[in-house]
Amino acid sequence: MHTFFERRTGLVLLALVAGAFLAQGAWAHHGWGWATDEQFEITGTIIEVRLGNPHGEVTLDVNGERWVVEVGQPWRNKQAGLAAELLGLGQVITAHGHRSAKAGERLMKAERVVIDGESYLLYPDRAS
Repeated sequence: MHTFFERRTGLVLLALVAGAFLAQGAWAHHGWGWATDEQFEITGTIIEVRLGNPHGEVTLDVNGERWVVEVGQPWRNKQAGLAAELLGLGQVITAHGHRSAKAGERLMKAERVVIDGESYLLYPDRAS
């Protein structure tokens, strides 16, 4: 028969292992490992915006297709000068970065965004 301490220790270990696996999945997407190495550029009209953590998402209409462009975390957007007011519905933007490595997925992570000729560098250490 297991003691209360043994059962509690087992549950704690199980929770730690489960947490490690769940965190690994989250980090896999929110890093750069899910994207291709090749530079990618896309221009479209903003049809939806969701800003906040862990990063913002801007949905574009690109020739009738919906593309989701990940922009930076709130602090990163602010540092780059990419204010929420610049990402209004109907605004045309060009995003430079890396697209999803998953075939057919219309998702990209932006390193730089261009709006009305102004460039907003979200990841200065990565952009070419």
